[in-house]
Amino acid sequence: MFNRFTLSSLRTLLTAILLFAISPAVYAQKTVTVNDRVSQHIFNFGEIEWFKDTQNTLSFEKISSKDFDQHFIKSIKSTPQTTDLKATYWFRIKIKHNSKASKKYLLEFFDQTIDHVTAYLPQKDGRYKIKEFGDQFNFDQRELHHKNFELYISNDHDETQLYYFKFKSSQISDAIIVLRSVDWFISYALDEYFYFGIFYGMILVFSFYNLIMFIAIRQRQYLYYVLYNLSVGFFEMSTDGIAYQYLWSSATHWNQIAYAFALYATSIFALMFTKELLFVKAKAPKLNKFILYIIGIRTALFLYSLWIDQSLFAYKFLEFIPLAVAFYTGIYIYKQGYKPARFFVLGYSFLFIGFTLKFLIMLGFAWLNFGVISYYSLSFCFVLEMVFLSFAIGDKVRILKTKKEKVQRQMIRQMAENVKLKDTLNQQLETKVEERTKEVFHKSLIIEAKNAELLAVNDRLQQQAEEISRMNILLEQDNQELQTNVEKVTRDRVMSADVDFEEFSKIYPDKESCNLFLSDLKWKDGYSCRKCKNTHFYTGHIAFSRRCSKCGYEESVTAYTVFQNTRIPINKAFYMIFLIYSSKGKISSHKLAEILNIRQSTCWTYGSKIKLLMEERKTVLKKTSKNGWSQLVLE
Repeated sequence: MFNRFTLSSLRTLLTAILLFAISPAVYAQKTVTVNDRVSQHIFNFGEIEWFKDTQNTLSFEKISSKDFDQHFIKSIKSTPQTTDLKATYWFRIKIKHNSKASKKYLLEFFDQTIDHVTAYLPQKDGRYKIKEFGDQFNFDQRELHHKNFELYISNDHDETQLYYFKFKSSQISDAIIVLRSVDWFISYALDEYFYFGIFYGMILVFSFYNLIMFIAIRQRQYLYYVLYNLSVGFFEMSTDGIAYQYLWSSATHWNQIAYAFALYATSIFALMFTKELLFVKAKAPKLNKFILYIIGIRTALFLYSLWIDQSLFAYKFLEFIPLAVAFYTGIYIYKQGYKPARFFVLGYSFLFIGFTLKFLIMLGFAWLNFGVISYYSLSFCFVLEMVFLSFAIGDKVRILKTKKEKVQRQMIRQMAENVKLKDTLNQQLETKVEERTKEVFHKSLIIEAKNAELLAVNDRLQQQAEEISRMNILLEQDNQELQTNVEKVTRDRVMSADVDFEEFSKIYPDKESCNLFLSDLKWKDGYSCRKCKNTHFYTGHIAFSRRCSKCGYEESVTAYTVFQNTRIPINKAFYMIFLIYSSKGKISSHKLAEILNIRQSTCWTYGSKIKLLMEERKTVLKKTSKNGWSQLVLE
């Protein structure tokens, strides 16, 4: 009994000791060993531990203390991210050094958009060396002039040490940490820059070619395509660090927001290129309006983010909306039967896949982040999209050229048919003309005979016409004398005797006759401009008015007369003056109102004005033999 108890207890004790010994190995952070046979190693999953300092107050002494070990969390993702932009992130890795290694090693940080990294590098004596880097520092301050961030590590001992990195960034960044040998880094960097040269060279070549096409053809689709390609290149250079290295190495603030300008330009020019290439305005008017709304909203959001809250620039996934709109537009237009849209849809399919992959990685699908291909997937897709969009433009030009040639062939055939038809009609017309000519010739003989008879008759008629003409001239002279006598007698009677309005109206029946009388009366001694005294005039815009040929002053026929600005019909006003003059001002306003059918108050007002003129001009009126009432007209 005692032996069994002892063996059981001993077995339990050994199991506990074994578990205790094994547990640190199971749960401890994975260590990466420096090895000449391994040129590079990417830290992922359990090899990286992290801690989020939401208060931004913890010091390195606190973070690196043994009591704080339990707060660090092993990464369950291949690449941890700084998703909380207001917090400070601490990352640590464990490296076992190898003093026997013949190569020199460095740590490289792939994400070039990290604003500020404080690296705590352990030394041989146990102390830590601090280095700061990030894209908020001038490019010239980097230890290596490379688009990524690199740190040399000391490998002159065989100890296992912890490296700490403090991340603070205004946008979501990836903690991609790679251990590389210097030899491998040089080879890799040369290859990378070579491929970057090819990528940006393609963008420049495509852009330059389409710019030449725009200058030659003046189609806006080429201009929008050039601007779209340059915006894509601008965005790629801003995010991969090439722009910061070569274009604005000292403009740290601009480097923080340059990608936002590029993204905005990419979205806007992509939509404008879509509209122009696919004839959206003509083929889908509602979709065209929707695209314009998207452009307006995207512009408003960009301006708001730029001037009010630049943290909104970090939400790059919003570019998914303009991309999806352009993609849907291509599919819709393709379904309508427009063939150039097929390459457009194909190109945007690749871009859509690349953008979706990046978007899913950002949302936390770490298994999609499987290396260089996934990291540069959007760039690869941009290249494919650029190629297929060029095919789309070429396809559009080819189709337009085919249609033009088809129309030209139809025009040539139609012109040939027109020529043939013209020849046929000309032949028929010539035949008809010959027949008609013969007919006309026979009829002309008959007409000549008839003309001879008519000439004889015409001679007789002409003699009779001359006799009648002489008689008409004599009669016309008699009529003119008679009419002149009648008008003279009538006018004299009007001017000197009592007549009624009906008889007076025969002499001045309407406004035109009254204005003619006024015109002859005003300018009987010749025209003289009241402004500049010029004596030459043109006919004015109003009937019977005269416009000065020098200063342009136009004087109406009623200006400076007693009829100026009167509301009474001018023929009635004539008669009223005549009645007042004939009665020597003794006729009453009631009588005038009864005769002229005008309100008594109007007759009284106007009559008073006439009577006042008669009083002022009584000396002149006494000397007047006839037409005395006309002396009251002119002021």
